[in-house]
Amino acid sequence: MKKINVTITGALGKMGKILIKRISKNKNLKLFSLTDLKSGKTAHKIKIQKNNIHAFKKTDVIIDFSRPNASIEVLKYAKRFKKKIVIGTTGFTKKQNNLIKNYSKKIAIFKSGNMSLGINLLEYIVSIFSKKIPKTYQIGIIDNHHKQKVDYPSGTALMLANAISKSKNKSPESIKGKIFFNKSGSLQKNKINFFITRKGYTIGKHSVNFNNNVENIELKHTAFSRDLFADGALNAAEWISKKNKGLFNMQDMLGLNKLL
Repeated sequence: MKKINVTITGALGKMGKILIKRISKNKNLKLFSLTDLKSGKTAHKIKIQKNNIHAFKKTDVIIDFSRPNASIEVLKYAKRFKKKIVIGTTGFTKKQNNLIKNYSKKIAIFKSGNMSLGINLLEYIVSIFSKKIPKTYQIGIIDNHHKQKVDYPSGTALMLANAISKSKNKSPESIKGKIFFNKSGSLQKNKINFFITRKGYTIGKHSVNFNNNVENIELKHTAFSRDLFADGALNAAEWISKKNKGLFNMQDMLGLNKLL
């Protein structure tokens, strides 16, 4: 079987460095090129360059963990050269998300706020819970990350919130409640309230709580290593390589959307 050529953008970032390390363990993928805002350094005998035609023209799949504006720039290259792309970047604006959706009519895009198996199974379970849980239960999402995490709520927290809103046939905006950043406070009733912490070196701790004052049901996931995000993205690169166009996520790859 011919190996799939992969370009990693954001190569000097936390996830970029781990992806470079983990791709060598995947027998079906081959590291083709690396890009970042800073060029000149070398990783695995490949020179890191800024985004340009040569980095993307002959690759098969792009894996992007960068910042929203940089992701959109990479996406334009993907569209131009008809390349598949895996997007692990979070924090996109509504306008940027609409652009991604529009581009998926031309190319195959895999986009997920969290690439781990565990979180996506949690999202599936949360969907089931939300359909059955009475309205008397208040819903809170706890979103803990390291102090360098810029966006909040995180992509993972928004994934979980979207799963809840979808199960209740409501728009995410209509059911979104208060956001508490590094503090607590009184909840907004019949809404999803977010409790955000950005301290220390936490990789990722997320939980969804259903509480009615006589019991609390907590569905929780803790990440101990970023390797799980990298491996999920590499598996996604293999999976998306067989698609022509469309917007896909981990639920599609795992076949969970068919079960809901």
